[in-house]
Amino acid sequence: MASSYFLSSFIFLELALVVILFLNPAFSTPRRALDQRQSVLQSGFRVSLKHVDSGKNLTKFQRIQTGVERGRYRLQRLSAMASATISDSQVDAPIRSGNGVFLMDLAIGTPPVSYSAIIDSGSDLIWTQCKPCQQCYHQPTPIFDPEKSSSFSNMSCENQLCNAQLSPTCECDVCQYYYEYGDDSTTEGVMATETFTFGNSKTSKVSIANIGFGCGNDNSGNELDQGAGLVGLGRGSLSLVSQLKQPIFSYCLTPFDDTPSGTLLMGSLAGANGCTNASNIKTTPLIKNPTQPTFYYLSLEGISVGNTFVPVNSDFENDGSGGVVIDCGTTLTYMFSSVFDGVKQALIAQMGLPVDDSGASGLDLCFTLQSTKEPPEPVLINYPTMVLHFKGADLELPPTNYIVHQGFS
Repeated sequence: MASSYFLSSFIFLELALVVILFLNPAFSTPRRALDQRQSVLQSGFRVSLKHVDSGKNLTKFQRIQTGVERGRYRLQRLSAMASATISDSQVDAPIRSGNGVFLMDLAIGTPPVSYSAIIDSGSDLIWTQCKPCQQCYHQPTPIFDPEKSSSFSNMSCENQLCNAQLSPTCECDVCQYYYEYGDDSTTEGVMATETFTFGNSKTSKVSIANIGFGCGNDNSGNELDQGAGLVGLGRGSLSLVSQLKQPIFSYCLTPFDDTPSGTLLMGSLAGANGCTNASNIKTTPLIKNPTQPTFYYLSLEGISVGNTFVPVNSDFENDGSGGVVIDCGTTLTYMFSSVFDGVKQALIAQMGLPVDDSGASGLDLCFTLQSTKEPPEPVLINYPTMVLHFKGADLELPPTNYIVHQGFS
């Protein structure tokens, strides 16, 4: 009987990970779109995150396979954005199989109506489906009706958030928006301001007025029914984090197969001082790419596999391509082929196990173990360590983050 351990062509970022992102005027895109806004959010708030596959009764390996499939579309979208220039008229963003991996609960309007939306650090716009619908996809909650909210207001064409779009349009002095996504999904409607409420009965609720968002009346695409829309957490002026008084957010992700998915902290709650183990926090600078102002870039200098160091060039090319992006909407870490080949060969050499080339797993690298006992039992082996070397911080991954046990066959 054989037991197989599969290694995907990506590193699984499934550890309990805390990421704290600070935006400041010297580091983010211009904040002029916030000049006319009132000061909001004095103390911060907490939001629970739910994995999009939560409650689907999937095994860990099935979750990984789903993540691989979802990640293909996500990677296509990110690659398309990274190869585009800031002057492009369209913004590609992933919708297929969900715009991301995690859902957050929020309420919109007065009185507040509850919705779930996908969070995405790789885009800026906040949007939800709105009545009246020219075309709307099925969603698990009723579609937002602006006529029933006393705090809804259409955004004028002079509003600086309207002009923060790449290609703003205007009709009857109402700001319009149109986004076309990488899988031919689209959302179109009016820009508006509204009161958003965050938190739930277990945490303190915070209501924030005059949040700019897209009210989508014409929305189409595949597999959009996981949420009512999207909450952009990118570095641009339209994102939720940029519209808050304190432009800080952090999120904590639990292991990949845990039922609780994690927590999103906004404002003052997101600072390192709020962490119980703040002394153990490691920091690395966020890098700004002028041609891609939405993304959060990191300086990854190399990856160690046991005693082998694989260098990583995370510099930008002259056209703005290249670099290393941290993205909460991607389950797996994708590498340049030259880097992955180095990591793969180091693992093959140091694992000392036969490689299974059957391709049955759908992943790139698979090792086969022989069990001599009946019934077969897992074979204990020593895994090489894997360390990501960021500028100023080394992150050692537990083996469960890059090795997955498929079972006996």
